[in-house]
Amino acid sequence: MSPFIITFTHLIIHMSYELIGKLIAKYDIIQRKETFKTREFVIEKTDDINGKIITNYVKFQCVQDRTTMPDRFNLGDTVKVLFNIKGSKWNKDGKDNYITNLDAWRMEAVALGGSTAPTETTSYFDIPTNESGDDLPF
Repeated sequence: MSPFIITFTHLIIHMSYELIGKLIAKYDIIQRKETFKTREFVIEKTDDINGKIITNYVKFQCVQDRTTMPDRFNLGDTVKVLFNIKGSKWNKDGKDNYITNLDAWRMEAVALGGSTAPTETTSYFDIPTNESGDDLPF
C-alpha cells in the first residue's frame, strides 16, 4: 500500500472577533493612496472584574467602502464591532518594524437587553461566484 500525501500550497484561515462597547470617537476618512482609503473609530469597553471597573479604549480601522460604516451611529451608541486582526512588517534603515490593525468589517446596533440589530450586511468573506452560479471560486 503506497502512502497518501496531501499538500496544501495556500491555506488561509480567517478568524473573526467581536467587541461590544460605546462608540466614543469617529475620525475623518484618510485617502492613503489614489485607490486606498482608511478611517478610524474608537470603542470604549468597560468590564466589571471582581468588583473592579476596568475601562479599555479600542481603536479600529475600516478601509475602502467600509469607511462610511461608522456614519450610521452616533457618539455614545452601544455597538457590536466584528473585526479581523491584521499585521504588517516593513524594514526601514535596516530595522524591522511591525504594526497591528483591528480591521472592522461590520458594525451592529446593540439594543437594550444585549440583542443586536444588523446595520451593515456586507460580509468580509464575500466569495466570488463562477459562471454556473456556484459559490465555489473554481
